[in-house]
Amino acid sequence: MPAILAPATARTLLEGVIIPAHPLVITADGTLDERRQRALTRYYLDAGAGGLAVGVHTTQFGIRTAGLLEPVLRLAADEAATAAARADGPAPVLVAGVAGGTAEAVREAEMAASLGYDLAMVIVRGLDHLPDRELVAHLAEIGEVLPLCGFYLQPAVGGRVLGVDFWRQAAQLPALRAVKIAPFDRYRTIDVVRAVCESGRAEEIALYTGNDDNILVDLLTEFSIEVDGEPVVKRIVGGLLGQTAVWTHRAVELLNRAHEAVRSGQVNAELLTLAARLTDANGAVFDVAHGFAGCIAGVHEVLRRQGLLAEVRLLDPAEGLSPGQAEELDRVIAAYPELVDDEFVARHRDAWLEAA
Repeated sequence: MPAILAPATARTLLEGVIIPAHPLVITADGTLDERRQRALTRYYLDAGAGGLAVGVHTTQFGIRTAGLLEPVLRLAADEAATAAARADGPAPVLVAGVAGGTAEAVREAEMAASLGYDLAMVIVRGLDHLPDRELVAHLAEIGEVLPLCGFYLQPAVGGRVLGVDFWRQAAQLPALRAVKIAPFDRYRTIDVVRAVCESGRAEEIALYTGNDDNILVDLLTEFSIEVDGEPVVKRIVGGLLGQTAVWTHRAVELLNRAHEAVRSGQVNAELLTLAARLTDANGAVFDVAHGFAGCIAGVHEVLRRQGLLAEVRLLDPAEGLSPGQAEELDRVIAAYPELVDDEFVARHRDAWLEAA
């Protein structure tokens, strides 16, 4: 039997929220920096994020071999439970990245379920040898443990090309309740939307942009796919992104603006200009100039500048900012103050760190 998603969580997903891809904070000796890890989670939730994605690309795939997956999942779940207990609104949606072969991914999903996670986001990195049919079967087995969030990860950072036939089969799995669309490619983005529309489950599956290079345009676009001679209309309703691990308060405001523009039919030139600015800013954060080599380091550097992190330190000591990336961050921060939430962080940072 496929795992069941709680109705309240399903509603939240379908309405659309910001779900930051949660970074990992470690100390100089490679151990988990629990204080700053908790402070980051508090930042995201206080900034208005509707969920958290943990154990994903931004958390670093090496978290598993470092033995840090369980404690990091646990800390985020603890903070989310605390936030939910003191808030009037819906509980944060908790998404756990699960990776590896089927047996390993099922074990990770079981651990995440025991910690209170709502969905398993299936990372297909390293599974290039599996044909579509076997990859769908892989998803189905994980979906017996937790409802699923599909993940179209761009090949530049370890993903694989997944065609419309794969996504149509995946969308027909009752356990699939969301898809993070992150191929950084317009053609492949439409493949996912089309497949979900053709699956007959368009009203049950929430689409989230992971296209950090095209966030606002994804959120503002109405897709109309003809199925059996009739149009099926579908929108990408929220963002599950590494980009929203920084400047999260502004990201929530942008999502709200996008939702209001869609409701009112006022998708205007100002929003499209802002979309381009956000893409430019992401180019610096994600180090597009060097093939995304510094994308996780860029996220850490923004958080370091805000005082949420003490330093840029990744699991692989060879990873860090690329030449010129710091200067690019200087440029976009100065050029686009409307995207930056430094003042919000400065007001609350000490409380987040002290409470943690």
